[in-house]
Amino acid sequence: MTSKDYLSQEEIDALLKQTEMASSPSPSVLSVDDILTPLEQDALGEIGNITFGSAATALSTLLGKKVDITTPRVSIISRDQFEEEFPKPHVAVHVTYIDGFEGINSLVIKTRDAQVIADLMLGGEGNPQEEELNEIHISAVQEAMNQMMGSAATSMSTIFNRLVNISPPGIDILNMSNGNGVNKLPVDETLIKISFRLIIGDLIDSTIMQLLPIEFAKDMVHTLINETEEPAANESAASQEAPVKESVEQQAPTQEQAPMQQQVPGQMPPQGYPQDQGYGMGMPGGADMPQMPYGQPQMPYPQAPQQYGGIPNRNVNVQPVQFANLQSAPYAQVDENNLNLLMDIPLKVTVELGRTQKQIKDILELSQGSIIELDKLAGEPVDILVNHKLVAKGEVVVIDENFGVRVTDIVSQWDRIQKLQ
Repeated sequence: MTSKDYLSQEEIDALLKQTEMASSPSPSVLSVDDILTPLEQDALGEIGNITFGSAATALSTLLGKKVDITTPRVSIISRDQFEEEFPKPHVAVHVTYIDGFEGINSLVIKTRDAQVIADLMLGGEGNPQEEELNEIHISAVQEAMNQMMGSAATSMSTIFNRLVNISPPGIDILNMSNGNGVNKLPVDETLIKISFRLIIGDLIDSTIMQLLPIEFAKDMVHTLINETEEPAANESAASQEAPVKESVEQQAPTQEQAPMQQQVPGQMPPQGYPQDQGYGMGMPGGADMPQMPYGQPQMPYPQAPQQYGGIPNRNVNVQPVQFANLQSAPYAQVDENNLNLLMDIPLKVTVELGRTQKQIKDILELSQGSIIELDKLAGEPVDILVNHKLVAKGEVVVIDENFGVRVTDIVSQWDRIQKLQ
């Protein structure tokens, strides 16, 4: 045999490598069914449907456009799928639950969708020309997401019957090419992905997704299921006790009425039964009952059947009614804990620089550059109104290129009451 009949070492290594690759089993890919049961998937979808329905209402109020969010779709995503899922930069908003639950919630939307939302909030038509988000757009998107997630947290408080609070949202640009924003996502290797279809007028028809840690998602599901099962168990126990209570109540009047029909010796017959007539006038055939001398025991007067026109028993126990004292009633006591339910109600805060009155002809003569004189002097504090009611006064300040108001004086309680009247 010549040297050509033998395999070289490189050829032997290549054959061995191919044999190992063929014999090694392919790694199994996890699906959402391996992590969540169908009941848990439906519960997560229902939670997302209710919370983001409320968030869509809040976003519609901010943008002045009709906002629709369709039924969510629950799936899973691993970190090695991020680059495939987010090939282009996205905007990621993160909130942390500080009351009610412990976990982090990340909301991911496309950069173009975030630009349209920011442009609408800044008074535009929703057709931004810039390719990247600037600081003003990022602040506008952060405020929109703050309103959305705040409404979602309020809905969660109603669903789970507990107080749910979130931290102020943080916003990042998620760019998989350079790794920016990835470290702000939940650190779990596998996350629950809840996808929604976001439609804003005729400007946006895209997908918005929510990323949750598995433990956080399961905690919400188990809390929802347990809250649902406990009232059902209480209703079944109450239904079992109801027949017993009803039977006892039906027996009680019979035992109380028996002594009332017994005649005491020597007592006059009850009023309504004439002495000169037989008692049997209401009985069939008009049979009369013989009269017994007074002082001898009388037989109890039986109550005549109602179908024969019998006279009803008039020995009724009548007692004066007694009403409970309203001041000591339980419902008259105010539960201070219920005041916490009002903490999430939004109020409209307005800062008023001044006012004036003009005639219609003066308004029609206004043009660009016209000057309107107000009733406030230069340097005089501005009015701070809550729901159009004066509550404080302050001075105008500038905070990072934005206007702000520093409260200098709170209107006294007496003045506020007078203004409400």
